[in-house]
Amino acid sequence: MSTVTHDSKTTDKEVFDSTIPSSPNSLSKHFHEFLIKILRYGKIPRHIGFIMDGNRRFARKINVQTTEGHYMGFLKMEEVLDICLQLGVKVVTVYAFSIENFKRPKEEVDALMHLAKTKLIELCQSQTVKKYGVCVRILGNMSYVSQDLREVIEEAVEMTKDNNRSILNVCFSYTSRDEITNSVKTIVKMVENKQIQVEDIDENLIEKCLFTHGCPPLEILIRTSGEIRLSDFLLWQCHQDCHIHFENCYWPEFSIWKMLQIILEYQLAN
Repeated sequence: MSTVTHDSKTTDKEVFDSTIPSSPNSLSKHFHEFLIKILRYGKIPRHIGFIMDGNRRFARKINVQTTEGHYMGFLKMEEVLDICLQLGVKVVTVYAFSIENFKRPKEEVDALMHLAKTKLIELCQSQTVKKYGVCVRILGNMSYVSQDLREVIEEAVEMTKDNNRSILNVCFSYTSRDEITNSVKTIVKMVENKQIQVEDIDENLIEKCLFTHGCPPLEILIRTSGEIRLSDFLLWQCHQDCHIHFENCYWPEFSIWKMLQIILEYQLAN
């Protein structure tokens, strides 16, 4: 497992960024499409994970409501998903809401639940999902989630279940410890039902019972906001071959240029 931290000091990355147009104009758009085409000639990771951290702090930074920060974070997720799919990434897994987040102020939790209810279906109907045949999966413990939101989640999953070209895993009401606990409980039931013997239990079986079963190994994990920790996200999946990047920017500030730099570093390491 390799770990890279990008800070605010002058780095090769800043030299790279300084050559890129900063405004979202037509020239910039064509340039990033050109760079994506170049990078696609190299090795592209099949599975990338994102800890989308910093929405609240970004909202404070620009002096807007916390809910607005979360909304901008959702828009950034759509943008980054599109970039990953353009590159040829097959699976994107995002940390949308932790079980621990239910401990936040009620007003913020309620606003996040409302955002999920209103935007999840919209995401499944988006051009990106249709264009790239994205199967949207919601991974987490739904016992914490209200019945009306569970119904929206079920509808969203049903809408995209037949899409088979790529996957978006949205980890919602999730922690890695809960995921691993669920895997162990599933295996215990299999033993009790005499479907398997205790001797059959190994790492492969545990992995097959995780929420991310059927996905290729996690190859890159990116966390924004400058925090250097995994916050109980994909702990099992972050094996020795996973490249971990800590970006010193808030999630809504994460840019295509940062994404392309990470892919380039991954290719140079492989």
